[in-house]
Amino acid sequence: MGKITGEGGPELEQGTPVQEVLERDPASKEKAPKVMQEQIDSKSSNGTRSFSTLARRQQEALVSFEDSGIEASGRNFELPALPLASNMHLKHRYAPIVKQVTNLLMRDGKLSVAQRNMAMILNYLRTASPPTVNPERPLLPGAPPASHLPLNPTLYLTLAIDSVAPLLRIRSQKGIAGGGAALQMPMPLALRQRRRQAVMWILDAASKKPTRGSGRGGFARKVAEELVSIVEGRSGVWERRSTVHKAAVGARANLNTTRRR
Repeated sequence: MGKITGEGGPELEQGTPVQEVLERDPASKEKAPKVMQEQIDSKSSNGTRSFSTLARRQQEALVSFEDSGIEASGRNFELPALPLASNMHLKHRYAPIVKQVTNLLMRDGKLSVAQRNMAMILNYLRTASPPTVNPERPLLPGAPPASHLPLNPTLYLTLAIDSVAPLLRIRSQKGIAGGGAALQMPMPLALRQRRRQAVMWILDAASKKPTRGSGRGGFARKVAEELVSIVEGRSGVWERRSTVHKAAVGARANLNTTRRR
């Protein structure tokens, strides 16, 4: 463009000033405002351009973070102290028993529904009246008084599950005594296995209860009522636990059975 007009090309950073356009077109200069005509006639030698067709001429007016005094630290709060606690991780922010029960409540991969039901269960345990413990079916040793259980619904849930969790399971093993006969062998369970079996019993008992009313919190309410009945010794889960333990005690003699050769 500069070769065609015989002048230098326009500065791309600021654009073509209006004064240069008017200087090339005298007819347009006559129709321009008086202010612009006076500025064109008394053009200063410093080369400042008051009128520009490009907004980039105001780049020097942009305020940087350093000039404005804004502290760009990148965070609004202080960093946590290291090492982090075990419950500070996002994936481990819940109690282990709460997470395990939530996973067992989940159906068809709907974790949000299971978490909502878990929240309803804990809220029911927190707002329910204190249970009355049956002396014939005591809870775990060292349990707090029954009047203190609604103050800590997570402890309430843990105590109800661990009290009915079986210590053993019965496994049928073939050929251990020779031939094709199968013997009942008692096998010890780990903590998560014990709790899983107890929760499955509780969910099975809650599913058999009649539904009262409507709404999406019906099953969660039945599970919470079953937990309260366990603490009070009225649930049938106690009988299932007793049956498994009796069968395990009766089958302990099979542990000494040697295989016939």
